[in-house]
Amino acid sequence: MSAFIPDVPHPLADTALPLTGERTIPGLDVENYWFRRHEVVYQQLARHCRGRDVLEAGCGEGYGADLIAGVAQQVTAVDYDASTVAHVRARYPRVRVIHGNLAELPLPDQSVDVVVNFQVIEHLWDQPQFVRECARVLRPSGLLMVSTPNRITFSPGRDTPINPFHTRELNAIELTELLHEAGFEVRGMYGVFHGARLREMDARHGGSIIDAQIERAVADAPWSEELLADVAAVAADDFDIVEAGTDAARPIDDSLDLVAIAVRT
Repeated sequence: MSAFIPDVPHPLADTALPLTGERTIPGLDVENYWFRRHEVVYQQLARHCRGRDVLEAGCGEGYGADLIAGVAQQVTAVDYDASTVAHVRARYPRVRVIHGNLAELPLPDQSVDVVVNFQVIEHLWDQPQFVRECARVLRPSGLLMVSTPNRITFSPGRDTPINPFHTRELNAIELTELLHEAGFEVRGMYGVFHGARLREMDARHGGSIIDAQIERAVADAPWSEELLADVAAVAADDFDIVEAGTDAARPIDDSLDLVAIAVRT
């Protein structure tokens, strides 16, 4: 999930995939905020993949699957878009990538230890079917790790998602219910928040560096030098991942994104 904007060409982009708003892309100054917001989840949860057989269901550009491949026994990535599969196959050779539908995962029963699904479930039309498929391909006590925008803060006050690529967004209670109904036990629910440096950037840009980016994208207006410099400078460490119920000042319903770790029972 990026700022859901039309293609934004950038001469420094090191990628063959276009920026359409449906997926985030590394190597773009204007996309860097969204990329780092996703990257931090891979970085902090990769430890759960160490030495294991991992499936990334919906791999997008492939940078996350490649990061996980640095610690996992094997990483298999599945994506529905054929051009994305070709890109991942060419750019990330240590990732085994398959063209397939997440509603019918092209893997045998009980064939992986971990399923990773970051910033994807909100794009799916049949979320319960997908989660059941995750349970099918996981070995007993296997992990399903999911991240997704928090509906409460991403599309506030709306019945339908603000992002045209999203079909259904979730809050923490809805995500927990979805996982429970497919036979998972949620072991941890976390929220992604701006850390101190990003809160300083928020203050510099009218209270929200997110809104500042979206307003310029929607208006097709040029970026100020200050906004572009701040966005390009964002690092994964500028985001905090906080477990629900551990910080009264940062309740889960105020988070930007949700992160769930669930166990196949």
